[in-house]
Amino acid sequence: MKYVVLLRGVNVGGNRRVPKKVFQKVLENLGFYGVQTYINSGNAVFSSNHEPTASEVQKALEEHFGFAIPTLLLRGDTVQRIAEAIPPEWTNDTPKPDKSGQKSDILYLFDEVNSPAILEKLGYRPEIETMLYVDGAVLANITRANQMKGSLQKIIGTKLYNQMTIRNITTAKKLAKLSS
Repeated sequence: MKYVVLLRGVNVGGNRRVPKKVFQKVLENLGFYGVQTYINSGNAVFSSNHEPTASEVQKALEEHFGFAIPTLLLRGDTVQRIAEAIPPEWTNDTPKPDKSGQKSDILYLFDEVNSPAILEKLGYRPEIETMLYVDGAVLANITRANQMKGSLQKIIGTKLYNQMTIRNITTAKKLAKLSS
């Protein structure tokens, strides 16, 4: 069985550094195999002969790095199901001076906030953005022109924001592929 681990709040602005190779080694030391990290934002895919837990991974990471790391652990088939729900017309375009294009993200939810009610808690604004709840995540799309007015901008730094970890759809699709 393949699993995906997503770390929250690491390697942002040079803070709370978790280098990919060290992250990989910590997971291998837990007995996981076929460990692959993807970009340096706290993403890894691995196989395991036993059912791992997020707390097991989080404890090992905290012991190694010396700071708390919120850790989300998902089965590979869950990550694949979430990625399959991304509408095909959604893109994650590079920001441009004219603010054209789209911003598309997956908000992977910790258990405490994993329910359809999350859309209301986020302050979802259907007039400028699209948000879709699927078990385990919210799929979010907004034009680059409206990005600063969107609901995600309003929750940064809140308790709710700390109960999710966000990846763009390019990363979400790559993790789904790696976990298949």
